[in-house]
Amino acid sequence: MALDVGTKRIGIALSDYLQVIATPHSFISRNPEGVAIETIKKIANENHVSKIVVGLPKNMDDSVGFQAEDCMNFAQKILGFDIIFEDERLTSEEAEERLRSRKVDFRKNKGLVDMESACVILEQYLGK
Repeated sequence: MALDVGTKRIGIALSDYLQVIATPHSFISRNPEGVAIETIKKIANENHVSKIVVGLPKNMDDSVGFQAEDCMNFAQKILGFDIIFEDERLTSEEAEERLRSRKVDFRKNKGLVDMESACVILEQYLGK
């Protein structure tokens, strides 16, 4: 399972049983945070997830800024799962390009970008 944690929404992607293919799953509101964490745990449990890959939005100079710290603080609250951080620089741009290539209009539904970004994050992790 992968998460693209933003300030408003969280994109969720899941892999197949063999951990080869990543698929966008859903997006949820980040607030209230307690509800978001419980929803993530429920989805993870329903899909027999043991590891959660969380996108870490590092700065382009590889430093950890406010947004990355916010993601790390959020991830620490998801108890009961192995949490793995994956560099997510430029994943939103790649997600938008993928959606454009499939002729999906995401301008009015940014949650689609969050889901696709989570998928990119998961693919990066699975490809290692």
